[in-house]
Amino acid sequence: MHREAQGPRWRPEDPTRCHLFASAPLPAYSSPPGWLPTGAGTSIFERVRNGVQPLPATTMDRPPIPRREFVRRSATALGAVGGAAGMGLAPSAGSELLAGPDANAAASPPRAAYDDAYEGARLNRVAFPMGGLGAGMICLEGGGALSHVSIRNEPDVFNAPCVFAAISVKGANPVARVLEGPVQGWKLFGARNAANGDEGASYGLPRFRTASFKTRFPFGTVTLSDDAVPVTARITGWSPFIPGDGDNSGLPVASLEYAFTNASRSPIDAVFSFNAKNFLPLDEKDAKAIRGTPGGFVLTSAGGADEAWKEASFSASVSDPGALVNLAWFRGGWWDPLTMAWKDVAAGNAYARSAIAQGDPSPGATIFVPMRLEAGASRTIAVRLAWYAPNTKIRRGVDPGAPPPAPGVVPAGPTHRPWYAGRFASIDAVNTYWNAQYAELRAKSDAFATCFYDSTLPKEVVEAVAANLTILKSPTV
Repeated sequence: MHREAQGPRWRPEDPTRCHLFASAPLPAYSSPPGWLPTGAGTSIFERVRNGVQPLPATTMDRPPIPRREFVRRSATALGAVGGAAGMGLAPSAGSELLAGPDANAAASPPRAAYDDAYEGARLNRVAFPMGGLGAGMICLEGGGALSHVSIRNEPDVFNAPCVFAAISVKGANPVARVLEGPVQGWKLFGARNAANGDEGASYGLPRFRTASFKTRFPFGTVTLSDDAVPVTARITGWSPFIPGDGDNSGLPVASLEYAFTNASRSPIDAVFSFNAKNFLPLDEKDAKAIRGTPGGFVLTSAGGADEAWKEASFSASVSDPGALVNLAWFRGGWWDPLTMAWKDVAAGNAYARSAIAQGDPSPGATIFVPMRLEAGASRTIAVRLAWYAPNTKIRRGVDPGAPPPAPGVVPAGPTHRPWYAGRFASIDAVNTYWNAQYAELRAKSDAFATCFYDSTLPKEVVEAVAANLTILKSPTV
């Protein structure tokens, strides 16, 4: 790749951050004695990877050890542990000086296999990044939700807007589910706006009962199942990654491929939907609108004359000829728009509605795709995402002789523009190229994945390299 992407790295003092830029939680490593508290031979990398909380803060907040004393203790501990290992004995108590007690040893789950699926508690912090190099990022979580939406040329890792797909099965026993697994508990308590009922979130809507996640960079796959739903679902999220082709690997795009299989013995009629609130406005005074695009919708937002960096567009579309698009959600307060949108989903409705021309703009939009699945049959619907934020407020340094700007003020002069803004004039131009090149870009990305994983290297090494490759998908410039 000819454009270098450099971004935040995982920091030892904050192990829970490893999920931000990893295709899955990091694999286990053996940390040198004294580097980080390990306890009973389990490194902190292993604890994060297996879904166990890090050691208590009190263990990690011990007073610093002088360098000379650290070296002396390290040599003593290494000799003790090495001698014990050579005799087939457990590590001596001397290693406790550096490792500290393992308060969670009894509760540790069985060690997971490398390059394996993530399930249960191990899904808790999985966030698989999608997006071009230096072009922005959207993460597919282990349960199927979208988060870390960072499309304005800087990290916005707490941005988890109300954007979700759903399936509604008609018939004698109708059922509707958001195409995600159970909501993780950490999202419900202590997160931003949690005390206000998580206003704007979709956490109260029914979801599939079980989920699992497996990565095959640049592809991440979520598998969903629920005994009450006669279809199984699989979500494959990806964005182009083609070594040697920096331009196509730097597109502001991502794809979510929803594959459904009728697990019953009878044909079923169902409706797939992709729903999104307009999450782009940064404050109430920003202009916002929703308009149509072939097979989907475009969300837009813009600031004032001196806020060009607020301009942004986001689109979602499908190529299915039977798709219907509702560009006019119910306009109301509180949870009313989402409630009305879900009533359509639950009822299995599918209809087209034009964009609103008068009054307040629509708060959201929905793509409907009706489908019929024979017993045992499968069908895949690809939702193609794209975004466009051509301006930024990113500038480093000031011109010679110019006074330093006030805090929070963008320095005068040119600011950074993402590479793709020089190639594409609008979100429509991005969509045109993305739709035309979709099959070829997917085939080339899959060829890389096939080659990368067809390796004689140990699975530990393959998983570690894949986890670090995802850093290239982080929202850096």
